[in-house]
Amino acid sequence: MIVMKFGGTSVEDAVAIRRLVSIVRRQLHRQPAVVVSAMGRTTNGLLECARMAAAGDMQSAQSRLDEIAAHHFKTVNQLALPEEIEPLRGALGKRFVEIRSTLEEIGQIGQVTPRLSDAVSANGELLSSPVVAAAFRADGVNGVWVDVRPMMRTNDDFTRAAVQFDVANPRLKEGFTEAFANGAVPVTQGFIGSTTDGVTTTIGRGGSDYSASIIGAAVDADEIQIWTDVDGIMTTDPRISPEAAKVKIISFAEASELAYFGAKVLHPSTLLPAMAKEIPVRVLNSRRPEAEGAGTSIVRKAPPSRAVVKAIAFKRGITVINVTSDRMLMAHGFLSRLFAVFDNHETSIDMVATSEVSVSMTLDDTRHLDAIVADLQSLGDVSVERDAALICLVGENLKFTPGVASRIFSSIEQINVSMISHGASAINVSFIVDGASVERAVRSLHREFFSELDGETFEPAALAQAAG
Repeated sequence: MIVMKFGGTSVEDAVAIRRLVSIVRRQLHRQPAVVVSAMGRTTNGLLECARMAAAGDMQSAQSRLDEIAAHHFKTVNQLALPEEIEPLRGALGKRFVEIRSTLEEIGQIGQVTPRLSDAVSANGELLSSPVVAAAFRADGVNGVWVDVRPMMRTNDDFTRAAVQFDVANPRLKEGFTEAFANGAVPVTQGFIGSTTDGVTTTIGRGGSDYSASIIGAAVDADEIQIWTDVDGIMTTDPRISPEAAKVKIISFAEASELAYFGAKVLHPSTLLPAMAKEIPVRVLNSRRPEAEGAGTSIVRKAPPSRAVVKAIAFKRGITVINVTSDRMLMAHGFLSRLFAVFDNHETSIDMVATSEVSVSMTLDDTRHLDAIVADLQSLGDVSVERDAALICLVGENLKFTPGVASRIFSSIEQINVSMISHGASAINVSFIVDGASVERAVRSLHREFFSELDGETFEPAALAQAAG
């Protein structure tokens, strides 16, 4: 059995969905379960409706919702069997009525609470998945719609709910085992779950990848496939370095670091369930499914490579917090009290650097920044730097290769570096630069480390394009 997850661009319209069906059809012998995202830009559109409603502009919210509905109805007309069109349009129509009711509730209270945000945004996947299931049936494949919410149990931390695996795993295994009866292809939703009381939750933006990995681990899948609109994991963002190459194979550890530190192909949590069961993950391009040596394979242990660096990731919009205090000098317990502040505000830190009397930390979640700074001021002088960028070079050979630091920093010697971290993870080197310098830094680093490619590990961009 395999799990095949398709992102928003892979289900954005009738053309994309027909392509999805053809991709899955070729792997029917592997007993696929299909996990889909919302149709492209639907989730953003629904949240836009919610913001308009909160601002009191119900007319604009309704108009935008009508546009979303029209696109879904048009897609149903293009894909479904003639006898299924009206029933499916009716089912989707009921869901749009529910969305409209939620928008009215938002308008009445004048704000989008986390619970109401989930009540709106979760509908993207609930709308797309029955359409995809209908497309399978129209193509002669027994597509069965499966509501993942009763199985994907979460807590009630709306907009970023945590999955309760002790309940979710057995329910997912049982539910999908039943769904596979009679050769059916189950089509379900990523991104969403529900609380003990049955209230719909979401597990964070980009959570469809994570959902697929959770399902794959629960059912002991042979492989988890992430179908997106890029050829795989690239050596860096090709929009910055057009010569970026595809990484053919990479370890779980390397891919996890890249996802956490800004690579957009995978959600940061995606690999955790797969890693626990040692299930290989493959990232593929749904627009080029026939490409030779398609995708990037993510495995427990990648084969030896001559490459020092596998890829370069980066995050923009980083905030740096500096705390300076003479009380740190020769004192114990200071860092414990400092990190307790972040724990109290449920905010994670990306990077930490310390000296005798100061600590610098980076974070990209600034929802509680003012409260965090206020609490930190009891420990020392606090300063905040905004709009920084974190650059991360990842590769398992970093720990075995002398002179890497010299190559990194000589290649960007004209760019100011404010923080450096190496050692917390032996397979990455991370540092902070000004946000305005990040693209120049990434291009310079890419030229330094990828001017010559190990053909066993990488596929040059020109070859990747020719294969399509």
